[in-house]
Amino acid sequence: MKVKVGVLALQGGVTEHLNHLNQIENVQVAPVKKPEQLNDCNGLIIPGGESTTMRKLIKHYNFTEAIKAFDQQQKVIWGSCAGLILLAAEIEGENNEQLALLNIKVKRNAFGSQLDSFIDKAVIPKVSDSVQELVFIRAPLITEVGQDIDILYQKEGQIAAVENKNIIATAFHPELTKSTIFHQYFVEKVKSLSN
Repeated sequence: MKVKVGVLALQGGVTEHLNHLNQIENVQVAPVKKPEQLNDCNGLIIPGGESTTMRKLIKHYNFTEAIKAFDQQQKVIWGSCAGLILLAAEIEGENNEQLALLNIKVKRNAFGSQLDSFIDKAVIPKVSDSVQELVFIRAPLITEVGQDIDILYQKEGQIAAVENKNIIATAFHPELTKSTIFHQYFVEKVKSLSN
């Protein structure tokens, strides 16, 4: 079964996600620059970048309601780093308008500044049995999760990846590694909800 996956192409690590998706069979890939393009997509990635800038662009280009409608259709969304922040119901110490599609609370830059960026290695059992590189860059931290949220990965007790029925959120950047494992996991989720 072939599915179409869009990458929100307003700001951030768009090319890296597109490159990873293009390595996976039976996936049609498109950068999404207009809300109406979501109508043709089965899945959407909101990439890492600068969350404040992305929030403004999402609002400016009328993506807010389109992404919320996409979620209501039970289509799959994956937010990495800044994407995770935008999907969260709440950000510690902030009161900005959010997409608020995921029942989590996050803390921005929780792992420190750009200088505190690092690469971890871990097995995320639900995603793959093999060790993955996890790239953290000014990464957010998930401080609270709702009852409908499954925790995919914790680093020393700190939550860095979660999912619910149709949304995945990662504090790290799988698109900055050579592996396509996480993108394959996302695509399988898209396929399973597109049947």
